[in-house]
Amino acid sequence: MIEIPNPITFEAAIAASQSLLDRMEEGQISEDEIGKTVSALVNTANGVRGFFVTYLTDSRPFADNPTPAVIQALQSSPDTVTEFAIKNLAMSTAMEITHHRNGDSELEQQSAQVRDRSTTLLKLLNCDRIYSEAKALYQSITTTSGTYATFLKKWGYDAEQKQAIASRLEVVFPELSAIS
Repeated sequence: MIEIPNPITFEAAIAASQSLLDRMEEGQISEDEIGKTVSALVNTANGVRGFFVTYLTDSRPFADNPTPAVIQALQSSPDTVTEFAIKNLAMSTAMEITHHRNGDSELEQQSAQVRDRSTTLLKLLNCDRIYSEAKALYQSITTTSGTYATFLKKWGYDAEQKQAIASRLEVVFPELSAIS
């Protein structure tokens, strides 16, 4: 297993996550070790942020199809993983639109990749806690109040971006469309 310091800084979490992905690509780490490393990373806010930043933006295609060990490890820390997983979907969806408007096709494509990987993770992590968090974000978009209203306002998402986020949430949780 890769040594994970406790407490861990955001920067150290990025470095540990990069090391993990390198070892995964080289086939130098077992599924069990992957699971233990990811579990150790995602049990803190800095760890989960660093893991998601690294994993979701990595250029290697294996991050498109998370292994069972990665999913189980993420499920082991719902208190830290859930909110960050939902916010990664929202932010990448909104940024894809921003980069499109700015004519930056490379960054637009990178945001789309993060959006797609976030979608995959949310589908695979599907549990009551993830659904509740997705529903809270969806309701904040549709009512302009609630748990995520401050988050949406902080990032200045406009109507088009909010609609895109709501639509993406409906891809993961089709039942959300019935609550609007």
